[in-house]
This record gives sequence, structure tokens and C-alpha cells, in this order.
Amino acid sequence: MAMSPLLFIVFLLMLLEPCSSSRSNVYIVYMGERHHGLRPELVQEAHHGMLAAVLGSEQAAMDAILYSYRHGFSGFAAVLTGGQAARLSDWAGVVRVVRNRVLDLHTTRSWDFMGVNPSPSGGGILLESRFGEDSIIGVLDTGIWPESASFRDDGIGEVPRRWKGRCVAGEKFNASNCNRKIIGAKWYVKGYEAEYGKMNTSDIYEFMSARDAVGHGTHTASTAAGALVANASFRGLAKGVARGGAQRARLAVYKVCWATGDCTAADILAAFDDAIHDGVDVISVSLGQAPPLPAYVDDVLSIGSFHAVAKGVVVVCSAGNSGPYSETVINSAPWIVTVAAGTIDRIFLAKIILGNNSTYVGQTLYSGKHPSKSVRIVYAEDISSDNADDTDARSCTAGSLNATLVKGNVVLCFQTRAQRSASVAVETVKKARGVGVIFAQFLTKDIASSLDIPCVQVDYQVGTAILAYTTSMRNPVAQFSFPKTIVGELVAPEVAYFSSRGPSSLSPSILKPDIAAPGVNILAAWSPAAAISSAIGSVNFKIDSGTSMSCPHISGVVALLKSMHPSWSPAAVKSALVTTANVHDAYGFEMVSEAAPYNDANPFDYGGGHVNPNRAAHPGLVYDMGVSDYMRFLCSMGYNTSAISSMTQQQTTCQHTPKSQLNLNVPSITIPELRGKLTVSRTVTNVGPALSKYRARVEAPPGVDVTVSPSLLTFNSTVRKLPFKVTFQAKLKVQGRYTFGSLTWEDGTHTVRIPLVVRIIISKFYVNA
Repeated sequence: MAMSPLLFIVFLLMLLEPCSSSRSNVYIVYMGERHHGLRPELVQEAHHGMLAAVLGSEQAAMDAILYSYRHGFSGFAAVLTGGQAARLSDWAGVVRVVRNRVLDLHTTRSWDFMGVNPSPSGGGILLESRFGEDSIIGVLDTGIWPESASFRDDGIGEVPRRWKGRCVAGEKFNASNCNRKIIGAKWYVKGYEAEYGKMNTSDIYEFMSARDAVGHGTHTASTAAGALVANASFRGLAKGVARGGAQRARLAVYKVCWATGDCTAADILAAFDDAIHDGVDVISVSLGQAPPLPAYVDDVLSIGSFHAVAKGVVVVCSAGNSGPYSETVINSAPWIVTVAAGTIDRIFLAKIILGNNSTYVGQTLYSGKHPSKSVRIVYAEDISSDNADDTDARSCTAGSLNATLVKGNVVLCFQTRAQRSASVAVETVKKARGVGVIFAQFLTKDIASSLDIPCVQVDYQVGTAILAYTTSMRNPVAQFSFPKTIVGELVAPEVAYFSSRGPSSLSPSILKPDIAAPGVNILAAWSPAAAISSAIGSVNFKIDSGTSMSCPHISGVVALLKSMHPSWSPAAVKSALVTTANVHDAYGFEMVSEAAPYNDANPFDYGGGHVNPNRAAHPGLVYDMGVSDYMRFLCSMGYNTSAISSMTQQQTTCQHTPKSQLNLNVPSITIPELRGKLTVSRTVTNVGPALSKYRARVEAPPGVDVTVSPSLLTFNSTVRKLPFKVTFQAKLKVQGRYTFGSLTWEDGTHTVRIPLVVRIIISKFYVNA
């Protein structure tokens, strides 16, 4: 029988016993709650007495015992044989005897979850973060905090000779802030000041330099290429060793965004220009423009990235945070790697203990001071302000609560269509001097950063149960426990609720996003200049969520791939990522999408799937392209010749052929309008063993017949590229509905999979709805 989400989360909280396959002679003898009448020293004596009785002498007990747990609970750890442990398990008062196990330290859990190793594997077949020393990642963002331990250059060689960039001095930033990790730093404010006037740093806390006052740029840079940092955490949560994906890659910082949240087109394009000149291998851009999208020939991100790709630079961009709605994906140019956000197998859970001793579990990032005793719970709708309607009050919309009735209480809020944010509820309650929030919402792994007062996010089922308690009791109260970090027990990956979805509103025949990567609750370095709250002040590491976080994960993987395959084009790199991605979770089930309600994920959620870095390093076949292919694509979009010529810096004469858009050699096939029968073409390049034979396997989209010709591709030392055609025939009258399938080439070693996305259109009078 399926376990309910509530019971599953409770089950997770109980799974606190470490698990590992390594064996040990150390056992933990757990004896439950310490008797409050016994002083700690007497409890310790009792432990020694038990152990001496089993081992035969007090000296043997003294030699064997490692720890005596005698304060919060009773028990001890000791070096024992299996027989001695078995004898102790039968001892009166012993709850359980468990073997000590070795746990890996985790913070940026995402890289372990993705299988990128921090050190040599020995076999040499896995993608390892030690690779990438000669790769340079250019980060267009809010700057960097160079003193962060994530940007140490220990053990990294000299700066590559081909590097042409430099460190531009500015406020509290000079050449000494660069090293062999941060090899370039520039900042761009002219476009900003042209729009808004001279930057007034007395009004906002900002540095007129590449120094990061916001934290966002530091977070993304360290995610992509941060060094190993021991004992990193966000206020005690996710404690362990932090690391980026390409630990030995170099960073070039281009500060184009400012503390106001603004990043102007002029500044962005200048940064692209410099990055291309300076010699970066990858450009990581966690920013963009929400729909409606400008034409590719008018979009600076499209223009700048086009030039970068033309020079062999891979450009990786975030897909946007406007999900789960369709047609919200941004940065959709076919030459860009567009990244969706997925979850990882880590969660932060806390208990809610009600006055009737009922206990529920929810998610929280609050690890600060908790009330020492139970606090009264009030339901938000019951304490609305005079001018607020019930719906606004129910979700704790700003200004909707009566401050007198909120003060000193925990407030129970429910997500509504108009107000979905736990962060808004926290701010509302905090301003009214409440002491905590319980926020009931649809299931999602994204947790609000509540820092000044506790906020525990629960699902509607738990929220309804707590509401029933508050309405049935004269004095309902609750108390929160401190959160626990749970790793490895959560089904993942899933597509994050906020991650923008396809199809592309600008070019629906090009599947976007391309790939998904971890983007939920990611721990990485932070700028201490960016005080996270008035009560807490600054931190050196912070947990954050967004496609801004998933983008640098792919940037780090690309840096590793480029160091292994320096001759690969940007299109080949993207193909390797897309065709080897996972469409199943760690348990082998189809990936799901947080879309309220949950449903099976599809290519509009994740593109090719969730990134699999180790498989991407050895894809077998790639779908390659060059500048001429992108120019034909631009022609097929209907842009005039002069516009394309100005973008490509080449004289172009377009022969308008709409079908050429479908034949662009991207690692997917998307047909937004299938009327009857249609054939498209693709070409694959062998990057695996010279002598290879690949056979086609098709999972046809429902309602469509699909044939591949030829269905067998044979490569040798002289034949490295082969074309094929895919014919689609609509067999059902399914008006205007997208269906999904896949085409896979297999040679017994490699599996090269691309998504097939088809919408059947029966009537020529069909209008998009």
C-alpha cells in the first residue's frame, strides 16, 4: 500500500541512524532517555559497570569505551566484538545496539548526488572534479567575494598562458584579490548609470568594483568551481564539506548586476564582449528577461551568446523561475544551453508538537532561537485586519492581519492562488510581531529562507489537521523542534515547481529547456556583505533555490567536459549533456514534476532529462552544428537579411524555408504542428570507438507512427558522420495536444537518446488555445 506524503516525511525524520556499507568494531549502545533523578556522573558509572560486567574487568571497560552519553540521553559507544554486542543487546534497559557507521560529509550535496567525484576514482572512467584545471568559467552576475574559502587556489597551477583577461581595480578590490582561481574580475556600470543616474552607494550597500554586495554571484561561482571547504553550513544546516563541480577550473568574474537587482543590456553585452576576448571556455549566466521574449536579433543575451558560441565558447543560461506554467521558459536561443531546476535527495525537517501531544513534520531552514515553551497558535483568517478579506488573511498577505491579535503568537497560514509565498507570510507575521509561522501549501521541496522567526512549511493535509486542533481547543499551543538535515532518503530528482516550462514562446520547434540540474536548497558560498536579516547579520554560506542555482551546476560540468574534450564544439557539448540525461529518478521511476498536483515530467519540464555528468563524458554520438546552421535557423524565423547580417557580422542572404527550422541539428525533434505526414532530418557524429554500429529504437509519441531511415548506422575510421531521416505520421485525431516519445541510438555500450515532441493539428482553422 502506498505511503501518504505525511507518513513518508515522518518516516524520513525517524531515519536518523547512519547508514553505510563500511564495517566497524565500534558499537553504540543506546539506552533511551536519561533518568532525570540520576546525576550525569552516576549515569556514566552505570555504563562502566555494564561494560565491565560483559568484558570481565573495569580496566577492560575503561579501555573499550569511547563516549558515555549521559546528558541529553543515555548510552555509550565502545569497541566490542559481535558477541559482546549481542550480550549487551539483551541487557535490561538497553533499547538497541547498533554498529557504528561511516558517513560522508555533505553540504553542496548536489555534486555527490550527480556522481561527480571530488578526487581520482582510480578507474579513470568517472568524471572527476579534479579535471578542468585548464578550463575558464566566465560568470556574469553580481560579482564575487574573493576572500571566501571557496576561492582558494591551493594546489592549482599557473594561469593558462592563453588568458588575456585582467583584474580591474575598484572599491575594496584590487589585483591582489585575484589569484590562480579568480584569474579575472571586471565590472560594468555605465549602462546602469545611463538608465538610472550615478550609483548612490549611500542609499544602497554596494561596491563600485567586482566585489559582491549581494551574494548571488558568489553563490553561483562557488557552485560551478568552488574549492573544498570543510565544516561549511548554513547556520548549522547541511554541515560538512562544500565544493564546486570543477574544483580546479578558473573563474573570470564579470559584474553586470547590482544591488538594486538591475542588470542592463548594455553592461551585459559589454561583459560578453570582454569574456570572448579574454579567453573563457564557458559563460555562466543566471539571469534573463521574463516573457514576452524579444526577437533573437534584439535580445542581448541571444546576441552575446551567439558570438561566444561562434568562437567556441559554451554559454549556459538559467531557464527562469516562472513555473510551473507552460511557455514561460526564457533564454531559448538554440545555441544556448538552457537549464531547468531539479531537486536533490536532501531535506530539512522539523517537528511541530501540539498541546495535545500530536506531532507533525514539516520543512524549515530556520535554525535560530526557538521559544523555550509552547506558544499559542492562531488561525490567520480569524485574526484578519478590518480592511482585509478572508482570502488575503488566510494566506497572510501583507497588511491582512490584526497586529494586536498576532503579537506573541504562532500564525497558521494557508497558501492561496493569489498568495503562494511562505516568505510573504513570514514577513507579514514578523511585522505584526508574531513569533512563528506554520505555512500550509501544496507539496514542494523549495523552502523559504525564514531567518528571524521560525517558519515550518507543511502540506495541506497537515495544515488541515492543525487547523482542526486550533478550532477545537480553547488554548491551542505548539512548539517547534530544531531542524534536522536528512540525506539520501528522499526520492529525487524531481522538477522544481518554480522552474520555467516549455514550449518556447519564441521558437516552439526548438525544445526548451535543454537539461535539468540541481537547483533546490543548494548550499554555496555567500557574500558576508549581504546581511541576510537584521537579527542574524551575515553568513559565509547560504542555502538558496532557483534556476540561478541549476545553471552553474551545468557550467561546472561543461568545464569538466571541455577539459576532457577540448575540440568539442558548443553544440557537441550540449548534445552530450542532452542525449545522456536521466528521465528516471534514483529508484528507477519516471521523473515527476512539482506542478500542484504532481504529474509525470515531460521534455517541456526538463528537456533531455536530469544531467548525468559521467555519461555525458562518453556520449558515443553527438548532434553537432556550426554558425551556418544557426544562420539558416535565423532565416527560418523570418528575420530580415540586414538584421541577421548585423547579428552575425556576415553578409547573409536568406532563402526562407520554414522546414529548415525543424531540420536544425539539435538533439531533439519538436513538431508544433503535425498535419498528416512529415519527415525531418538529423546528422550524428561519432565521438566514440571508430568501428561502431548503432541501431535505432523508437518510443513513438501516442497517436503518431514514427519510422527511422536508415535504422542502422555503421561508422568506421573514414565515416564519422551519418545522416538519417525520421518520418512522423499522425494516426489519431487528437486536436492540438502535445504527445511525447523518444528516439534512441544504441551500440551495446552507448545509449544516445533524444526527445520526440509532437502536437497533432487536424484542422487548418486550428487556433492556439
